[in-house]
Order: sequence, then C-alpha cells, then structure tokens
Amino acid sequence: MSPDLINGCFELLGAAMLALNVRQLWRDRVLAGVHWAPTVFFAAWGAWNLFYYPSLGQWFSFVGGCAISAVNLAWLGSLIYFRTRRRS
Repeated sequence: MSPDLINGCFELLGAAMLALNVRQLWRDRVLAGVHWAPTVFFAAWGAWNLFYYPSLGQWFSFVGGCAISAVNLAWLGSLIYFRTRRRS
C-alpha cells in the first residue's frame, strides 16, 4: 500500500465519521456544546488540501479530501440553516 492510498483511506474514514455529526445535527435540529470555529478551520484546511494533494500527485488523498471537504461544508450549511430557522 502506498502512503497516498493509506492517507486517502484515512480521509474517507474521517469523512464517514464527520457524517455522523451531520446526521446528529439533523436529528437534534439544534447545536449545543460544540463551537463552529474548529469546523471552519478544518474546512479551510480541507480546501487547501484540494489544491495541495494534486500538486503532489496524491490522487487517493485528493478523493478523500473531497469527501471530508463536502461533509464539513454540509455540517456548516446545516448549522447555518438551523440557526437562521430558529431565529425566524
């Protein structure tokens, strides 16, 4: 196994784990006990990886990075949706 394949698998597993947060947010429909800033930071890091991995030729990592970025954006979008919905 190449380091790229291993990293890509970790990224995909990370995306699956983060998807549990999205699912829980949709079940609870409110965020409590978690701050949004770390997710913004890691979403930005994920966006950087979408440039960085291809520049290294690490395509498996790129695919995993796409998955993590998508899930982080889904979580942030859900957070914004439920916060604006609660205020109206």
